[in-house]
Amino acid sequence: MRTELKNFQHEQYYFRLRLGFTAFVVLALFGVLAARFFYLQISQYNRYQTLAEKNRISLAPIVPNRGLIIDKHGVVLAHNFFVYTLEITPSKVDDLEATITEIKQFVEISPLDRKRFSKLREESHNFESVPIRTHLNEVEAARFAVNHYRFPGVEIKSRLFRHYPLGKLGAHVVGYIGRINDKDLSGLEKSGALSNYKGSDHVGKSGIEQFYEPNLHGTTGFQQVEIDADGRAVRVLSSTAPVPGNNIILSIDSKMQEIAETAFGEHRGALVAIEPKTGAVLAYVSQPTFDPNLFVDGIDVENWKALNDSLDKPLINRPIRGIYPPGSTFKPFAAMAGLENGKRAPPFAIHDAGYFTLANSAHHYRDWKPGGHGMVDMQRAITISCDTFFYGLALELGIEKLTDFVRHFGFGEKSGIDIQGEIGGLLPTPEWKMRRYKQPWYQGETVIAGIGQGYTLVTPMQLAQATAILANDGVAMKPRLVTEIQKAITGETQIISAVVQDKITLNPENIAIVRRGMMDVTLPGGTAASVGANAAYAIAAKTGTAQVIGIKQNEKYNASSINERHRDHALFIAYAPAEDPKIALAVIVENGGHGGSAGGPIARKVMDYYLLGKLPVIDTVADPKATVKPTGARAPTTAAPIPEEELHD
Repeated sequence: MRTELKNFQHEQYYFRLRLGFTAFVVLALFGVLAARFFYLQISQYNRYQTLAEKNRISLAPIVPNRGLIIDKHGVVLAHNFFVYTLEITPSKVDDLEATITEIKQFVEISPLDRKRFSKLREESHNFESVPIRTHLNEVEAARFAVNHYRFPGVEIKSRLFRHYPLGKLGAHVVGYIGRINDKDLSGLEKSGALSNYKGSDHVGKSGIEQFYEPNLHGTTGFQQVEIDADGRAVRVLSSTAPVPGNNIILSIDSKMQEIAETAFGEHRGALVAIEPKTGAVLAYVSQPTFDPNLFVDGIDVENWKALNDSLDKPLINRPIRGIYPPGSTFKPFAAMAGLENGKRAPPFAIHDAGYFTLANSAHHYRDWKPGGHGMVDMQRAITISCDTFFYGLALELGIEKLTDFVRHFGFGEKSGIDIQGEIGGLLPTPEWKMRRYKQPWYQGETVIAGIGQGYTLVTPMQLAQATAILANDGVAMKPRLVTEIQKAITGETQIISAVVQDKITLNPENIAIVRRGMMDVTLPGGTAASVGANAAYAIAAKTGTAQVIGIKQNEKYNASSINERHRDHALFIAYAPAEDPKIALAVIVENGGHGGSAGGPIARKVMDYYLLGKLPVIDTVADPKATVKPTGARAPTTAAPIPEEELHD
């Protein structure tokens, strides 16, 4: 039997080879590990240190105090206050319904709170906290705090809430704030302001709150807070204080605003009053109105439905979005166009037989007064609102010259007031009609344009601006609601200067003719004699009526037989004192009938307060036959009241 001897030399060779390979692999792996350590600890040190700090340090935004909105006399129209809110972060709650049910043992949750929560949750991201109950009192807050450990994902927060102490008063001017939605986020991102809204839940949605949002919001502050492994705050490392928003000072007098809104009674409509020499808006009314406080906390379904579905449309900002035919309030501007273009130089006059007829036409364009007014010149045509006179004037001017001239008074253009959403109305031209209807322009359309009918549409803001321009001898001042922006900390004030928007050179003699005609409107024999009765100052005015539905040519208009919402709109423009105008205004009372009896008393109350400091002493426009109580210096009228059948624009 033969025994094989091992080749120790051969085996040693292979052992060393394997050992060397293993050592190489180990060294290679250690090399890779060392390289990785070098990459993480040296090359990427700053990055990973920042990430580690983020795990240890939380950057918490500090929401700034929103600026106040104040009227011209210092009355606060919008301010802030702190409240406790109970909030749920849906992503941190396993069973939302069960959690809410259990919370109700400690804090009252009403069905209205549940509906609001559901609505806000739909508008929010899942990781955002959503308030289930706001305005907790101290007892409720303490009761929940004791049991907070039972509700992961639910916490009490202290938040700033916006409040409008005067409620509905001036709501369309002040506007309101609401929770930030996707549309708001997109707008903030485009404007580059999104980073300044970290931690903010609300943004201006309408009115001054929206237009001056960049001023009102302020600058967000931040705190660096050290947190533990459970995410609890340990200490504040550093803090950057927020900068509160600026205070906004309005040209509005809240008392005058109250007088104007109250004067409308139950009527729908709008009023805008302007200081002609500066463009400052003195009163801005849209009736009916709404309570902006409803929107701050997220409006509930019932209130939203009531506001949105109402036939009265309280959410429409009528001064800048309501469009109406100007009716006879357009006549002073048509008169200026005729005078400035040399078409009706004194002593030109016509004999009004009660109608106007185009050449080669059997159609009669009726005057409001059957049988006509007899001999009428320009001044008297304005005073008695003679349709026939302005039919012929418009035809002789032509639609192009008429629209080109009155455009200088702001018709057909946005006024530029500092509220978003304004529309420009309509000044029709042959080119516009061809684009819109694919039809030529007819002479008859020019005829009715002279009395503010047809396609012409204006907003109350435009009508007030046009009146202010006329009162200011052709100089158009840009209308504005804000006169000052005040820094909350230093009190430093930025004055919003008056801006000349346009200027048309007018012959003083022509202005005098129109002015005398408008002054006579409020004197005995004028269409608004009751408005001027016993006034302590001279009023230049013009009444107007705008049809809502058409009537047949030979049919007489009878308001009492027509549905209230189908009755004519009442319009009234005025400025005073006529010799040195300090206020110009426009009033529209929807379905109010005659401008002198419906719109005039409202205007008189506003002017009496502004010029004389007198509070109203008459009933609202609910009684169209109401008379004005004497206020002093102007000689009392002894003329008999104008017969009801002659009340016209």
